[in-house]
Amino acid sequence: MIFPTLSPDRRACARLSGLTVKIDIPVNVCYSDGSMQHYGEDGEPANRKAPRGRTKKRPSPLQVKRALETISSSLEAWRKLRGLTQAQLASRAGLNRDTIVRLEKGDGGVSLENLLLVLRALGLQDLLPKALDPYESDIGRLRADEQLPQRVRPRSLKGSDA
Repeated sequence: MIFPTLSPDRRACARLSGLTVKIDIPVNVCYSDGSMQHYGEDGEPANRKAPRGRTKKRPSPLQVKRALETISSSLEAWRKLRGLTQAQLASRAGLNRDTIVRLEKGDGGVSLENLLLVLRALGLQDLLPKALDPYESDIGRLRADEQLPQRVRPRSLKGSDA
């Protein structure tokens, strides 16, 4: 097996069974150890793949943070009104206690399914669908007789002169 090392002049050296062989190739293009792993200038393996997904979490708008706080405090209040511990609620919902803790802290990363499981365990599973029903709002009642389109296309930003 070949192990790269750095010489003082920042050129690659290979060591094989105690023998050191100097190679006149810059370190940043040197490959080694049979797996064709790339080694950077610092002599450490370099990861060439870009990280998947978002690397930084973008901040939530203030209204979203407030809604998370309201929902989390309401869930905690409902749990206490029912006389349940976090562990008991987690058991009833079929979740881990850590998920209940995250919900009650207002962590926005908890899935919608887990929220619905907790609402079901608290006997509140019908409240969220009713709250989101478009026909329970003023706009929904005004437009109830209209047929909803199969697909919504973006409106043109230009004035309609046609």
